[in-house]
Amino acid sequence: MPIPSQAVFQNSYYIGNNFNGILYGIELVLYFMTVRTILGTRHKQTRPGAKSSDRFFLFFSTALLCLNTVFVATEAVFGEEMWIVHADYPGGQDQYLADFASVWYQTFGTAASIVLNLLSDGLLIYRCYVVWDDIRIVLFPILLYLGAFSVGIAQLYEDGRPSANYFAGLAQKLGVAYTSSVISLNIIVSSLICGRIYYAGRRYAHVVGIDVGREYMNAAAIIVESASLYTLTGIAYLISFSINSQTSIFFLSIYVMMTCIAPQMIILRVVTGRAWTRDKSAMTGTNLEFTKTAQGHTTGTTMTQYGDESLTKHAELSVTTKQSNTSSVRLEEVV
Repeated sequence: MPIPSQAVFQNSYYIGNNFNGILYGIELVLYFMTVRTILGTRHKQTRPGAKSSDRFFLFFSTALLCLNTVFVATEAVFGEEMWIVHADYPGGQDQYLADFASVWYQTFGTAASIVLNLLSDGLLIYRCYVVWDDIRIVLFPILLYLGAFSVGIAQLYEDGRPSANYFAGLAQKLGVAYTSSVISLNIIVSSLICGRIYYAGRRYAHVVGIDVGREYMNAAAIIVESASLYTLTGIAYLISFSINSQTSIFFLSIYVMMTCIAPQMIILRVVTGRAWTRDKSAMTGTNLEFTKTAQGHTTGTTMTQYGDESLTKHAELSVTTKQSNTSSVRLEEVV
């Protein structure tokens, strides 16, 4: 029985592999920039208390790169086997795809992409917690994360069965469920991070009365901190995958690559001291701290360093409040 033509799928797979190569080069650049920053002498002098976190980010970045390498390599090898090594396969490339879609190294590549996804989502949830500094904010995303992990394992098991196909049958349905839960998680966490950064930047500018609040609201900072590229490419993949479009393989390639690049950009921003952090002792440059006292007054202090000189500004704003407890909100940035 002849199988439906997969011409669009074959072309999308080929184009996706080319984009994999381009984006993999970008990931290598980001990775080695991160390694160079962490191992640099200047970095060790300016962040003496961040040794343990730097070690974690170094190993985490290496894990991301290794998993991404597995995905890129398995996709490239399968394309070579299908188009070159078995170019004369009976039934053509479409039949080869149908017969070998669940070959062991393809399952290995799928497993690597799922683990990569889970690592990236874990980092994104952690960054959301750092930005909000409130564990209650990330409770629901954590539940979604655990649910996505369970569905991902089920999908991997089904996809690895003999004669199974990632883009057809039960594996495809589980894939839609897994991707839907992951993308929902991405949208929620990214929105929380974007909203927090924008709100905090506006409050900074309003209380202190200077333009430095824009540093918290610029497009680059929001896009990187919230991993928006990761979320947007995931939405595109989910739509194409759920309608069973043959172009879904292309969007899958871009999505998996962004699963590695987006967290690597966040890590690079952290180790260079330009990201949000709860560790005030590791920050230099511009610091802003709001403190609400029991008397209902809010004070703000900002200090900007210019070489060997420092300029300190102090602003005090009276706020009417019915609460008697003490709370504080901090914004910190390195420039």
